[in-house]
Amino acid sequence: MAKKSAVERNEKRRKLVDRYAAKRAELKAAAKDPSRTTEERFAARLKLAEMPRNSAKNRVRNRCDITGRPRGYYRKMRMSRIAFRELSSLGLVPGVVKSSW
Repeated sequence: MAKKSAVERNEKRRKLVDRYAAKRAELKAAAKDPSRTTEERFAARLKLAEMPRNSAKNRVRNRCDITGRPRGYYRKMRMSRIAFRELSSLGLVPGVVKSSW
């Protein structure tokens, strides 16, 4: 199991990303818009920089929903390779069968 503090910190980041997503997208679009003046684009960049760092989407770490493990993460299953192997061996993951040849 991962440290509870790391998992909680990551959840806090996810909430911040959800809260500020629309505002960040709006400011990014304003900063990239070539039809705006240079001052407006620069002001949009400054406002974007003033926002909380943890509201950026790339600060969120993909973690296993079961164990909280950050490495060996399968996006489709939303779990780590270890948890996936364990659950699939028990037959708890639908559509996954043990291979044998």
